Amino acid sequence: MREISIRRWLRFLVFFSSISLQFISGFSDDSPNAKNGTKSDSHTPLAGSKGSRIAIICLIVLAVVVLSFSLFKFWQKKKREEQYARLLKLFEEDDELELELGLRD
Repeated sequence: MREISIRRWLRFLVFFSSISLQFISGFSDDSPNAKNGTKSDSHTPLAGSKGSRIAIICLIVLAVVVLSFSLFKFWQKKKREEQYARLLKLFEEDDELELELGLRD
């Protein structure tokens, strides 16, 4: 079950990455005039870095989301293990109590 959810999460991550790369390529400075050797004057030097800034911000946000999800799953796993250990301890104590009271052989 857990293996299936990890595979599904990885598929989603690859899909999201491919979509993000398509958007990033749209921010490039390649214009039809650039092929002829002339650049249009409408683009400033900061316009090219704007797309890369957006890409970096998207990657940082994605990394934070993945890290948060991973930490949440790790926390859930630890919490389940603690509850299971508490449950086992509870039943072990009951068995010892029954033996002490002579209710069970």
